[in-house]
Order: sequence, then structure tokens, then C-alpha cells
Amino acid sequence: MQHVISPVGRARAAFEAGTTRPLAWRLDQLRRLRRMLAERHADFAEALARDLGKHHTEAQLAEIGFVDAEAAHLERHLEGWLRPRRVPVPLAVRPARAWTELTPLGVVLVIGPWNYPLQLLLAPLAGALAAGNTVVLKPSEHAPATSAVLARWIPEYLAGAAEVVEGGIPETTALLAERFDHIFFTGGEAAAKVVMRAAAEHLTPVTLELGGKSPAYVDASTDLATAAKRIAWGRFMNAGQTCVAPDYVLAREEILEPLQAELIKAVTALFGPDPAASPSYGRIVDDRHFARLAALADASTVVHGGQRDAASRYFAPTLLRPAPGDAVMAEEIFGPLLPLVPVDGLDEAIEEVNGRAKPLALYVFSNDPQTRRAFAGRTSSGALCFDVPAAHLSVPGLPFGGVGGSGMGAYHGEHSVRTFSHERPTLDKPLWPDTLELIYPPYTRTKHRIIGALVAPVGKRARKR
Repeated sequence: MQHVISPVGRARAAFEAGTTRPLAWRLDQLRRLRRMLAERHADFAEALARDLGKHHTEAQLAEIGFVDAEAAHLERHLEGWLRPRRVPVPLAVRPARAWTELTPLGVVLVIGPWNYPLQLLLAPLAGALAAGNTVVLKPSEHAPATSAVLARWIPEYLAGAAEVVEGGIPETTALLAERFDHIFFTGGEAAAKVVMRAAAEHLTPVTLELGGKSPAYVDASTDLATAAKRIAWGRFMNAGQTCVAPDYVLAREEILEPLQAELIKAVTALFGPDPAASPSYGRIVDDRHFARLAALADASTVVHGGQRDAASRYFAPTLLRPAPGDAVMAEEIFGPLLPLVPVDGLDEAIEEVNGRAKPLALYVFSNDPQTRRAFAGRTSSGALCFDVPAAHLSVPGLPFGGVGGSGMGAYHGEHSVRTFSHERPTLDKPLWPDTLELIYPPYTRTKHRIIGALVAPVGKRARKR
């Protein structure tokens, strides 16, 4: 009977054959990935529209073009990042040379989410390939059209480099039972715990890109109209289904009133008087999430929006004024609801932020240097952005990742290459002259003095001289 090799087995065999290690192979995979995005652009854009109602321009900005730019950045800088790094050798070991170099880990599992089903699967893929690994991709079953297109084209463009496994929880569970050299997961906290438990069985390192409630603080020193438009863009992009979207707004009551008016104007400017008719406004991914968002809105106070249509999964951009204890403030919203929360001022805002799990991002809209310094010095978050939400993802030199409950590990650009590599140290000491004779047993009083001088701190040796 013919033995059927699993996708993980094929990825393992390809890596162990040694074909992935040369720089030329890595660069070729990045070029192939970019070519796939260019040549199958229409297929991916159509799939994203079917899964999430994404406008083709938003698909280009936040998904297809984003991955292309990431791969191009990796391709442009990879050779320099992979150069060995010399390390000074202490006197006790000389003559010798020491250096570190980035070596591939092996087979990487990337588990993607449904909200950005292309970007959040293929951007990690690009980094893993650049680092010289083979990759098994598990796209989200909640974005079936995108998953199907990935399964159609990845084998053609990245044969021998990446495998795609479609399916739901059973397929993911089976994958997690396999041995990988790194697991990269983007999703929610509950699923992340399942991933970590499975990884622990093989002592597999993990990168977890999670979420949380990312706050925005607004004070009187900022331009409220511009701040409102940026907040509305960040919140309602992809119908609010973005892990770094502003999850709630903190401000003094005298700021919240005019800010609320400006947010309403901004929503109209972005999506027209009826967002349901706007091709630029997305849809909720499925009925379960739609029902969850409806329950959150109904249990709070809606001050703008709230219109919805279950059949088309349309949910209008909605502003809330939550009361203490409202469910909308107890969990990550992940939808087009934006609570406006009054605080007494800077100190209470920081207390509010620090009283919750560390957020994936923290947004501060203020021109006051003291306010900026206070948030920088007294809070912890995956990222800190002043006067703009979400845009830090587009800066390839910045690491993207969470801290605490919002995740562990980071990627993008060089940080991706380092995430998917082992920085291996190498020491090369010639056999002649064998200076180790000075420290070999048997130990004598003379050797004791020599060893003491060799291992003494540099400053101490200098003072003695």
C-alpha cells in the first residue's frame, strides 16, 4: 500500500533536504509570493469581498498591498540582516574569533484569523520563508472564500516551500498534535491557550498575536475634528473587525460632547449618510458574531447608529455611552461599536488603562508634552501611537506584537526574520598556540594568579596596571 505523506511531512522533508537555506532560495520565494499577489490579485480581492464585504481598495491597502510591501522590504534587506555579526573575544579565550548568525528553525505552523485572512497569514509566511523555513498554513474556516483561493494558488506558486491545510477545529487540533519548530498564532485568548498547551507537549516556541481593548485618550489640546476622523477610520475600518482598532475612547466629559458630534460627522464623511449603501463599508463575518455585537449594543446606550440587518450582516457604525458594568466594556468588541467613556482627566485615564489587561495598542491624541510623557512612562502596551490609530502596522521597521494578555513575540521586517530564526553563536579557536595550557590542571599558585588576571573585569585589570 502506498504511503501518503502528510503536509507536515512534506514540509519537514523539504526543509531537511537543505534546499531552503541558501539566500537565493529565500529571495526566490519572496518573489514568487509577490508574483502570486500580482497575478491573482482579482481572485484575492473577490474572496475578501465575499468573506467580509471588503472594498477592493481596502483589500489592496490592508491585505494584498500590505503583504506585497512586507515581502518587498524583506527581499530588499534580507542579505544584510543575514550577515554574521562579529562578537569581541575576551583575553582568556584569545586567539579566537566569535560571531553569531541567524539560522532557520525548521518547519513553522502559521494559524491565521478571519478578520484579515490574507494579511495575517501571508505576512508571517513571508518572514518565515525569508528566515529559511518551510511553512504549514492554516487559514481560517470563517473566511472560506479566502481560504479556498489560498489553497488553490499557494501550491502552484510556492511548491516545496508552503503547504495549506483547510478545515476547522478538527483539522487545527490534528495539526497541533504534530511537532513543529515554531507556531505563529493570530486570534483570541481562549484559542491561544489551546495553542500554548499543544506547543508545550513538544516544547515548541510560540508567537501569539492576540488583541484586547485598545484605548484612545483625547484631550483639549488636540484638533478634535481631525482626531475624530482618524479614530472613526481606525474603529470602523473592516466594520470594526481589527485587532488594533480603538476599542473605546477616554476623555473629559466636556471633550466627549464635541468629540461625539465630530465622530458623527466623520462617519458620514467616510461612509455617507447611509453606510449600508456604501461599498466602502464592510460586513460582519458571520451570524454568531453579528448576534454577539447586537447583544452588546442592546445592553448599552446607543447615541448614534445601531441600525442593523441580520440577513446581510450589516451593522452600522455605532457610538455608545456605556454605564459602569455594561458588557461592552468587559470584553474586546471586535465590531463597529465605539464606547465613549468619561474620565476626570489624565490620571484617571491612566488608571482606567492600567486597570485592564495590557492592550495591543494605546492611542493618545494630545499635543501636551506632559500628557505624552505620562502615557509613555506610566502604561504598558504592545504599541504606543500618538495622533493616529493602526498606522504603525505599515512601518516595516517597527515590531508588531503584544505584551501580557495582548500577546507575546513580534514580527514585521527584520523582527520577522529574527522571530523565525535561531541566532546561533560560533566560536573558532585555533589549536595552535594552545593558550588553554595556562588554565589546564594541575593548578598551581602561578596558574591561580594568571587565571585571576584573565577573568578579572577589564576595568579592574586597568586599575591594577
